[in-house]
Amino acid sequence: MVHSYGYRAGTRDLFSKKAKKAGMPNLTRYLTVYKAGDYVDIIGDPAIQKALPHKVYHGKTGIVWNVTPRAVGVIVNKKVGPRIIRKRVNVRVEHVRKSKCQDDLKARVAANIALQKEGKKRTKRTPAGLPRAASIVKRTKTVVELRPEFFDPLKAYKV
Repeated sequence: MVHSYGYRAGTRDLFSKKAKKAGMPNLTRYLTVYKAGDYVDIIGDPAIQKALPHKVYHGKTGIVWNVTPRAVGVIVNKKVGPRIIRKRVNVRVEHVRKSKCQDDLKARVAANIALQKEGKKRTKRTPAGLPRAASIVKRTKTVVELRPEFFDPLKAYKV
């Protein structure tokens, strides 16, 4: 059978909730305040089918540019062929959550401002995967040389 190419085609796992997370969203989802310039993640909630965003935008992070009573306008980057287009998507608040992508930056900026007030040197971000400094490894035990053992069919199989 040929598969369909509908609006929700291929979203069996994408728009499914995890175990014990099924059901309607909490009130905090509706009471969250969004302002223009906020970073938000578009996560389609399968419990609310109304205005469910297309699967292309699921998991994308964007910037809020418009706020209405029930929805927010989000600017999202979408890859179309070799180029990236900035799309303006209107998404209901049920399918949006505040992004944590700026939390580390905001904490670092606040810490640097506090250090500037004290007159100390500010801290720079250090990547997590820095290589260790070069060192010489000294052996503590004697080296055992391992050689392959030759296969003797007469010893292996007693005839």
